[in-house]
Amino acid sequence: MSLPPSTAPSASALPCGDAGICVVFADEHLIVVDKPAGMPSVPARTSLDPPCVASHLREAFGFVEAVHRLDRDTSGLLVMARSAPARAALGRAFENRLVRKRYEAIVHGVPARPEGILHLPLASDPARPPRSRVDPILGRPASTRWRLLTASSGPGERWSRLELEPITGRSHQLRVHLAWLGMPIVGDRLYGTAHDPAASRLMLHAAWLAFPHPSDGRMIEVTAEPPRWRTDLDRLGKGHG
Repeated sequence: MSLPPSTAPSASALPCGDAGICVVFADEHLIVVDKPAGMPSVPARTSLDPPCVASHLREAFGFVEAVHRLDRDTSGLLVMARSAPARAALGRAFENRLVRKRYEAIVHGVPARPEGILHLPLASDPARPPRSRVDPILGRPASTRWRLLTASSGPGERWSRLELEPITGRSHQLRVHLAWLGMPIVGDRLYGTAHDPAASRLMLHAAWLAFPHPSDGRMIEVTAEPPRWRTDLDRLGKGHG
């Protein structure tokens, strides 16, 4: 049975496994986990890639399969199906845009206004795979809503904490949109500074997710607190974390 949104637990309230995966929600149909940065969402393409989330969960849960993807370097909420029917139902929910997601990110710079929406079409960049690029001719529509949560106030490089809501779900959408805005995500080695001295990781976290349960359509709402990123922010300068 699914939990109503008001009682769905947060990742911080549950223990994490040996691989750093926190189970946020689980029933006979699906599992939602808080994925650590550096772990692939889906099976590896080569033997050199680290094991994906499903490979760490199968011993405890049996068959599990990711319904959507997070970039390897992004942490946060990932939905896993426990059966083929659940996988199909959840897949339809994502395709029909019935799933809402919100992320938090630390970015270089401070926006000129407190919130906005970016409408920038995206296409793969064949000259620099696996990158994507803003492409008004060949790109597919992509929209991101953003909101300023806080910004640094002390000396050192300015940074901001943003809440991000992808209205569409293109590859690397949030990272490309923020880089185009002139505020790349701290630690983004694809779209920001190649050797960012301020970050030990990509400062992007999938913090909130709401979706219809595959068995009865009830909305499930889950949260996962973002990392504090304190050490990395101290390298940027003094401010609020």
